[in-house]
Amino acid sequence: MRIQLQSKLPNVGVTIFTEINELAVRHNAINLGQGFPDYNVNSDLHELVADAMRNGFNQYTHMNGYPPLRQKIAAKIKTLYNADVDPDSSITVTPGGTYAIYTAVTSLLRPGDEAIVFEPAYDSYIPNIELNSGKAVTVPLRFPDYSIPWDLVDKAITSRTRLIILNSPHNPTGALITENDIVELSKRVAGTDIMIISDEVYEHLIFDGKPHLSLLKYPELASRSFVCFSFGKTYSCTGWKLGYCIAPPELMKEFRKVHQFNCFTCDTPKQIALAQYLDNSNVYLSLAPLMEAKRNFLRELMKKTPFKLIPSHGSYFECYSYGHFSQESDRDFAARMIRECGVATIPVSAFYRTGQDDHVVRFCFAKKESTLEEAAKRILKLF
Repeated sequence: MRIQLQSKLPNVGVTIFTEINELAVRHNAINLGQGFPDYNVNSDLHELVADAMRNGFNQYTHMNGYPPLRQKIAAKIKTLYNADVDPDSSITVTPGGTYAIYTAVTSLLRPGDEAIVFEPAYDSYIPNIELNSGKAVTVPLRFPDYSIPWDLVDKAITSRTRLIILNSPHNPTGALITENDIVELSKRVAGTDIMIISDEVYEHLIFDGKPHLSLLKYPELASRSFVCFSFGKTYSCTGWKLGYCIAPPELMKEFRKVHQFNCFTCDTPKQIALAQYLDNSNVYLSLAPLMEAKRNFLRELMKKTPFKLIPSHGSYFECYSYGHFSQESDRDFAARMIRECGVATIPVSAFYRTGQDDHVVRFCFAKKESTLEEAAKRILKLF
Protein backbone atom coordinates (compact mmCIF):
# COMPACT_ATOMS: atom_id res chain seq x y z
CA MET A 1 0.00 0.00 0.00
CA ARG A 2 1.30 3.43 -0.95
CA ILE A 3 1.39 5.83 1.98
CA GLN A 4 -0.30 9.17 1.30
CA LEU A 5 1.43 12.10 3.00
CA GLN A 6 -0.26 15.47 3.13
CA SER A 7 2.48 18.03 2.72
CA LYS A 8 2.77 20.88 5.20
CA LEU A 9 4.36 22.93 2.41
CA PRO A 10 2.38 21.91 -0.69
CA ASN A 11 3.55 24.92 -2.70
CA VAL A 12 7.23 24.47 -1.98
CA GLY A 13 9.46 22.60 -4.38
CA VAL A 14 13.15 22.72 -5.20
CA THR A 15 14.47 26.18 -4.35
CA ILE A 16 15.81 28.57 -6.96
CA PHE A 17 19.22 28.23 -5.30
CA THR A 18 19.26 24.50 -6.00
CA GLU A 19 18.14 25.07 -9.59
CA ILE A 20 20.75 27.73 -10.23
CA ASN A 21 23.52 25.79 -8.52
CA GLU A 22 22.82 22.64 -10.51
CA LEU A 23 22.77 24.61 -13.75
CA ALA A 24 25.95 26.45 -12.74
CA VAL A 25 27.78 23.18 -12.07
CA ARG A 26 26.61 21.75 -15.39
CA HIS A 27 28.04 24.76 -17.28
CA ASN A 28 31.10 25.34 -15.06
CA ALA A 29 29.78 28.80 -14.22
CA ILE A 30 31.13 31.32 -11.72
CA ASN A 31 28.57 31.38 -8.93
CA LEU A 32 27.60 34.94 -8.00
CA GLY A 33 24.19 33.67 -6.93
CA GLN A 34 24.43 32.37 -3.37
CA GLY A 35 25.68 34.55 -0.54
CA PHE A 36 28.94 33.05 0.61
CA PRO A 37 32.58 34.20 0.26
CA ASP A 38 35.03 32.28 -1.90
CA TYR A 39 37.98 33.18 0.32
CA ASN A 40 39.10 31.58 3.56
CA VAL A 41 38.34 32.38 7.17
CA ASN A 42 40.99 34.28 9.13
CA SER A 43 43.75 31.87 10.18
CA ASP A 44 43.70 33.19 13.76
CA LEU A 45 40.11 32.02 14.09
CA HIS A 46 41.06 28.63 12.64
CA GLU A 47 43.74 28.23 15.28
CA LEU A 48 41.40 29.19 18.11
CA VAL A 49 38.98 26.45 17.06
CA ALA A 50 41.79 23.91 16.79
CA ASP A 51 43.09 24.95 20.22
CA ALA A 52 39.64 24.50 21.74
CA MET A 53 39.40 20.97 20.36
CA ARG A 54 42.94 20.09 21.45
CA ASN A 55 42.16 21.43 24.93
CA GLY A 56 39.22 19.09 25.36
CA PHE A 57 36.23 21.36 24.61
CA ASN A 58 34.47 18.70 22.55
CA GLN A 59 31.38 17.95 24.62
CA TYR A 60 28.06 19.75 25.05
CA THR A 61 28.18 23.29 26.30
CA HIS A 62 25.27 25.15 27.93
CA MET A 63 21.97 24.86 26.10
CA ASN A 64 21.73 28.64 25.73
CA GLY A 65 25.31 28.98 24.51
CA TYR A 66 28.78 29.00 26.01
CA PRO A 67 28.42 31.49 28.91
CA PRO A 68 31.59 33.54 28.19
CA LEU A 69 30.45 33.92 24.58
CA ARG A 70 27.06 35.25 25.68
CA GLN A 71 28.83 37.69 28.00
CA LYS A 72 30.99 38.95 25.13
CA ILE A 73 27.92 39.35 22.94
CA ALA A 74 26.19 41.40 25.65
CA ALA A 75 29.24 43.66 25.97
CA LYS A 76 29.36 44.13 22.21
CA ILE A 77 25.66 45.05 22.07
CA LYS A 78 26.18 47.60 24.83
CA THR A 79 29.07 49.20 22.96
CA LEU A 80 27.42 49.25 19.54
CA TYR A 81 23.78 49.96 20.38
CA ASN A 82 23.84 51.25 23.97
CA ALA A 83 21.46 48.45 24.95
CA ASP A 84 21.68 46.54 28.22
CA VAL A 85 21.14 42.87 27.48
CA ASP A 86 21.28 40.16 30.14
CA PRO A 87 23.53 37.36 28.79
CA ASP A 88 21.78 34.77 30.97
CA SER A 89 18.13 35.55 30.24
CA SER A 90 18.13 37.33 26.86
CA ILE A 91 20.76 35.73 24.59
CA THR A 92 20.66 32.28 22.99
CA VAL A 93 23.34 30.98 20.64
CA THR A 94 21.83 29.18 17.65
CA PRO A 95 22.94 27.07 14.68
CA GLY A 96 22.70 30.03 12.32
CA GLY A 97 20.52 33.07 11.81
CA THR A 98 17.93 31.17 9.78
CA TYR A 99 17.40 28.77 12.67
CA ALA A 100 17.00 31.72 15.05
CA ILE A 101 14.28 33.17 12.81
CA TYR A 102 12.45 29.83 12.57
CA THR A 103 12.58 29.32 16.32
CA ALA A 104 11.26 32.83 16.96
CA VAL A 105 8.38 32.28 14.51
CA THR A 106 7.58 28.93 16.11
CA SER A 107 7.55 30.37 19.61
CA LEU A 108 5.14 33.13 18.57
CA LEU A 109 2.59 31.95 16.04
CA ARG A 110 -0.62 30.06 16.70
CA PRO A 111 -2.96 28.66 14.01
CA GLY A 112 -4.61 31.49 12.11
CA ASP A 113 -2.19 34.19 13.25
CA GLU A 114 -1.07 36.58 10.54
CA ALA A 115 2.51 37.67 9.91
CA ILE A 116 3.45 40.59 7.68
CA VAL A 117 6.36 39.90 5.32
CA PHE A 118 7.96 42.48 3.04
CA GLU A 119 8.75 41.21 -0.45
CA PRO A 120 11.15 40.47 -1.98
CA ALA A 121 11.87 38.39 1.11
CA TYR A 122 14.49 35.95 2.31
CA ASP A 123 13.10 32.62 1.23
CA SER A 124 12.67 31.00 4.66
CA TYR A 125 10.20 33.52 6.12
CA ILE A 126 6.97 32.38 4.47
CA PRO A 127 7.60 28.61 4.86
CA ASN A 128 8.42 29.25 8.54
CA ILE A 129 5.07 30.96 8.99
CA GLU A 130 3.12 28.29 7.11
CA LEU A 131 4.78 25.41 8.98
CA ASN A 132 3.36 26.98 12.13
CA SER A 133 -0.16 27.20 10.67
CA GLY A 134 0.10 30.97 10.32
CA LYS A 135 -0.86 33.14 7.37
CA ALA A 136 1.81 35.17 5.60
CA VAL A 137 0.49 38.59 4.52
CA THR A 138 2.90 39.99 1.94
CA VAL A 139 3.57 43.67 1.36
CA PRO A 140 5.67 44.55 -1.72
CA LEU A 141 8.52 46.98 -1.16
CA ARG A 142 8.48 49.96 -3.52
CA PHE A 143 10.51 49.34 -6.65
CA PRO A 144 13.23 50.32 -7.47
CA ASP A 145 14.56 51.58 -4.11
CA TYR A 146 12.80 48.81 -2.15
CA SER A 147 11.52 51.16 0.54
CA ILE A 148 8.70 50.23 2.92
CA PRO A 149 5.24 51.45 1.79
CA TRP A 150 3.66 52.24 5.14
CA ASP A 151 0.29 53.01 3.55
CA LEU A 152 0.17 49.38 2.37
CA VAL A 153 1.25 48.17 5.79
CA ASP A 154 -1.81 49.92 7.25
CA LYS A 155 -4.03 47.96 4.87
CA ALA A 156 -2.26 44.70 5.77
CA ILE A 157 -2.68 45.00 9.55
CA THR A 158 -5.77 43.28 10.93
CA SER A 159 -7.00 42.07 14.30
CA ARG A 160 -5.15 38.79 13.60
CA THR A 161 -1.76 40.39 12.93
CA ARG A 162 0.67 38.84 15.38
CA LEU A 163 4.05 39.45 13.77
CA ILE A 164 6.00 41.77 11.46
CA ILE A 165 9.29 40.53 10.02
CA LEU A 166 11.95 43.15 9.26
CA ASN A 167 15.26 42.63 7.48
CA SER A 168 17.95 45.30 7.37
CA PRO A 169 20.38 45.25 5.65
CA HIS A 170 17.95 43.60 3.29
CA ASN A 171 18.44 40.34 1.44
CA PRO A 172 18.17 40.28 -1.58
CA THR A 173 18.39 44.03 -2.34
CA GLY A 174 20.79 45.61 0.15
CA ALA A 175 18.22 48.25 1.14
CA LEU A 176 18.27 49.70 4.68
CA ILE A 177 15.54 50.80 7.03
CA THR A 178 15.61 54.49 7.96
CA GLU A 179 14.86 56.54 11.06
CA ASN A 180 11.51 57.35 9.48
CA ASP A 181 10.80 53.61 9.20
CA ILE A 182 11.53 53.28 12.92
CA VAL A 183 9.04 56.06 13.66
CA GLU A 184 6.38 54.57 11.39
CA LEU A 185 6.84 51.07 12.78
CA SER A 186 6.63 52.35 16.35
CA LYS A 187 3.34 54.09 15.61
CA ARG A 188 1.77 50.94 14.22
CA VAL A 189 2.75 48.53 16.98
CA ALA A 190 2.16 50.86 19.95
CA GLY A 191 -0.75 49.65 22.07
CA THR A 192 -0.99 46.32 20.20
CA ASP A 193 0.26 42.79 20.84
CA ILE A 194 2.12 42.73 17.50
CA MET A 195 5.59 41.22 17.83
CA ILE A 196 8.63 41.81 15.62
CA ILE A 197 11.37 39.59 14.28
CA SER A 198 14.32 41.68 13.14
CA ASP A 199 16.71 39.85 10.82
CA GLU A 200 20.00 41.70 11.28
CA VAL A 201 22.48 39.09 10.08
CA TYR A 202 24.26 41.67 7.89
CA GLU A 203 24.64 44.19 10.73
CA HIS A 204 28.35 44.74 10.00
CA LEU A 205 27.93 44.98 6.24
CA ILE A 206 26.62 48.53 5.79
CA PHE A 207 28.14 50.99 3.34
CA ASP A 208 28.28 54.65 2.34
CA GLY A 209 28.69 55.86 5.91
CA LYS A 210 25.17 54.81 6.86
CA PRO A 211 24.40 53.48 10.37
CA HIS A 212 22.88 50.16 11.29
CA LEU A 213 19.55 50.87 12.97
CA SER A 214 19.27 47.81 15.15
CA LEU A 215 15.94 47.49 16.91
CA LEU A 216 17.97 46.96 20.07
CA LYS A 217 18.64 50.72 20.05
CA TYR A 218 14.93 51.47 20.54
CA PRO A 219 13.63 50.20 23.92
CA GLU A 220 9.95 50.25 22.98
CA LEU A 221 10.59 48.16 19.88
CA ALA A 222 13.19 45.93 21.53
CA SER A 223 10.65 45.03 24.22
CA ARG A 224 8.55 43.19 21.61
CA SER A 225 11.33 41.91 19.34
CA PHE A 226 13.42 38.85 18.57
CA VAL A 227 16.62 40.21 16.99
CA CYS A 228 18.62 37.66 15.01
CA PHE A 229 22.33 37.75 14.12
CA SER A 230 24.93 35.62 12.31
CA PHE A 231 28.56 34.85 13.10
CA GLY A 232 28.80 33.30 9.65
CA LYS A 233 28.18 36.61 7.89
CA THR A 234 30.37 38.56 10.30
CA TYR A 235 33.41 36.30 10.07
CA SER A 236 32.99 34.92 6.52
CA CYS A 237 32.35 31.39 7.82
CA THR A 238 28.80 30.75 6.60
CA GLY A 239 29.36 26.98 6.69
CA TRP A 240 29.81 27.07 10.45
CA LYS A 241 26.09 27.83 10.88
CA LEU A 242 26.36 29.79 14.11
CA GLY A 243 24.35 32.82 15.14
CA TYR A 244 22.35 34.11 18.05
CA CYS A 245 19.05 35.62 19.04
CA ILE A 246 18.41 38.44 21.52
CA ALA A 247 15.01 39.04 23.08
CA PRO A 248 13.50 40.20 26.38
CA PRO A 249 13.48 37.48 29.07
CA GLU A 250 9.77 36.71 28.77
CA LEU A 251 10.09 36.21 25.01
CA MET A 252 13.38 34.35 25.24
CA LYS A 253 11.80 31.94 27.72
CA GLU A 254 9.39 30.81 24.99
CA PHE A 255 12.16 30.76 22.38
CA ARG A 256 14.20 28.39 24.54
CA LYS A 257 11.29 26.02 24.99
CA VAL A 258 11.44 25.36 21.25
CA HIS A 259 15.24 25.48 21.08
CA GLN A 260 15.79 22.84 23.77
CA PHE A 261 13.79 20.22 21.86
CA ASN A 262 15.26 21.07 18.47
CA CYS A 263 19.04 21.43 18.40
CA PHE A 264 19.43 21.73 22.21
CA THR A 265 22.93 23.22 21.93
CA CYS A 266 25.51 24.31 19.36
CA ASP A 267 29.07 23.46 18.33
CA THR A 268 31.26 23.87 21.42
CA PRO A 269 34.78 24.39 20.00
CA LYS A 270 33.63 27.16 17.67
CA GLN A 271 31.83 28.93 20.50
CA ILE A 272 35.00 28.80 22.60
CA ALA A 273 36.94 30.30 19.69
CA LEU A 274 34.40 33.02 18.97
CA ALA A 275 34.33 34.07 22.61
CA GLN A 276 38.04 34.85 22.35
CA TYR A 277 37.86 36.27 18.81
CA LEU A 278 35.20 38.80 19.77
CA ASP A 279 37.82 40.59 21.87
CA ASN A 280 39.26 41.95 18.64
CA SER A 281 36.50 44.40 17.69
CA ASN A 282 38.54 45.67 14.75
CA VAL A 283 37.73 42.48 12.86
CA TYR A 284 34.01 43.18 12.64
CA LEU A 285 34.36 46.97 12.59
CA SER A 286 36.65 46.79 9.54
CA LEU A 287 34.36 44.43 7.64
CA ALA A 288 32.14 47.13 6.10
CA PRO A 289 34.91 49.04 4.29
CA LEU A 290 36.40 45.79 3.01
CA MET A 291 33.07 44.64 1.60
CA GLU A 292 32.18 48.11 0.31
CA ALA A 293 35.40 48.03 -1.71
CA LYS A 294 34.29 44.74 -3.25
CA ARG A 295 30.88 46.22 -4.07
CA ASN A 296 32.52 49.23 -5.69
CA PHE A 297 34.94 47.01 -7.60
CA LEU A 298 32.00 45.08 -9.07
CA ARG A 299 30.24 48.36 -9.90
CA GLU A 300 33.22 49.57 -11.91
CA LEU A 301 33.35 46.29 -13.80
CA MET A 302 29.62 46.35 -14.51
CA LYS A 303 29.81 49.85 -16.02
CA LYS A 304 31.15 48.17 -19.14
CA THR A 305 27.88 46.28 -19.51
CA PRO A 306 24.35 47.53 -20.31
CA PHE A 307 23.04 46.45 -16.88
CA LYS A 308 21.44 49.20 -14.79
CA LEU A 309 22.54 49.45 -11.17
CA ILE A 310 20.02 49.34 -8.30
CA PRO A 311 22.24 50.62 -5.46
CA SER A 312 22.88 48.44 -2.44
CA HIS A 313 23.83 50.00 0.90
CA GLY A 314 24.48 46.75 2.74
CA SER A 315 24.70 42.92 2.72
CA TYR A 316 26.66 40.70 0.29
CA PHE A 317 24.42 41.65 -2.63
CA GLU A 318 23.68 44.19 -5.30
CA CYS A 319 20.87 44.03 -7.83
CA TYR A 320 20.96 45.01 -11.49
CA SER A 321 18.06 45.49 -13.88
CA TYR A 322 18.09 44.45 -17.51
CA GLY A 323 14.51 45.25 -18.66
CA HIS A 324 15.73 48.08 -20.88
CA PHE A 325 17.51 45.62 -23.16
CA SER A 326 15.59 42.33 -22.71
CA GLN A 327 12.03 41.39 -21.85
CA GLU A 328 12.88 37.80 -20.90
CA SER A 329 11.61 36.65 -17.55
CA ASP A 330 14.30 36.97 -14.91
CA ARG A 331 14.40 33.18 -14.49
CA ASP A 332 14.96 32.69 -18.23
CA PHE A 333 17.50 35.49 -18.30
CA ALA A 334 19.44 34.06 -15.34
CA ALA A 335 19.46 30.63 -16.99
CA ARG A 336 20.68 32.15 -20.26
CA MET A 337 23.49 33.94 -18.44
CA ILE A 338 24.69 30.61 -17.11
CA ARG A 339 24.45 28.85 -20.46
CA GLU A 340 25.91 31.59 -22.65
CA CYS A 341 28.49 33.30 -20.46
CA GLY A 342 29.02 31.02 -17.47
CA VAL A 343 27.95 33.36 -14.67
CA ALA A 344 25.25 32.45 -12.13
CA THR A 345 22.97 35.07 -10.58
CA ILE A 346 19.65 34.80 -8.74
CA PRO A 347 16.41 36.08 -10.32
CA VAL A 348 14.74 38.42 -7.82
CA SER A 349 11.24 37.15 -8.70
CA ALA A 350 12.19 34.05 -6.66
CA PHE A 351 11.93 36.20 -3.53
CA TYR A 352 8.25 37.02 -4.20
CA ARG A 353 5.43 34.61 -3.45
CA THR A 354 3.59 36.14 -6.42
CA GLY A 355 6.62 35.78 -8.68
CA GLN A 356 6.66 39.53 -9.33
CA ASP A 357 9.18 40.07 -12.12
CA ASP A 358 10.78 43.51 -12.45
CA HIS A 359 13.55 42.14 -14.69
CA VAL A 360 16.15 42.22 -11.94
CA VAL A 361 18.91 39.76 -11.00
CA ARG A 362 20.98 39.65 -7.81
CA PHE A 363 24.78 39.43 -7.75
CA CYS A 364 26.88 38.40 -4.73
CA PHE A 365 30.07 40.47 -4.52
CA ALA A 366 31.56 38.70 -1.46
CA LYS A 367 34.20 37.18 -3.71
CA LYS A 368 37.87 37.53 -4.53
CA GLU A 369 38.63 40.34 -6.99
CA SER A 370 39.93 37.78 -9.47
CA THR A 371 36.55 36.01 -9.32
CA LEU A 372 34.66 39.26 -9.96
CA GLU A 373 37.01 40.21 -12.82
CA GLU A 374 36.55 36.88 -14.54
CA ALA A 375 32.78 37.05 -14.06
CA ALA A 376 32.63 40.53 -15.61
CA LYS A 377 34.75 39.38 -18.55
CA ARG A 378 32.33 36.51 -19.14
CA ILE A 379 29.25 38.73 -18.83
CA LEU A 380 30.49 40.86 -21.71
CA LYS A 381 30.05 37.80 -23.95
CA LEU A 382 26.31 38.40 -23.75
CA PHE A 383 26.56 41.69 -25.62
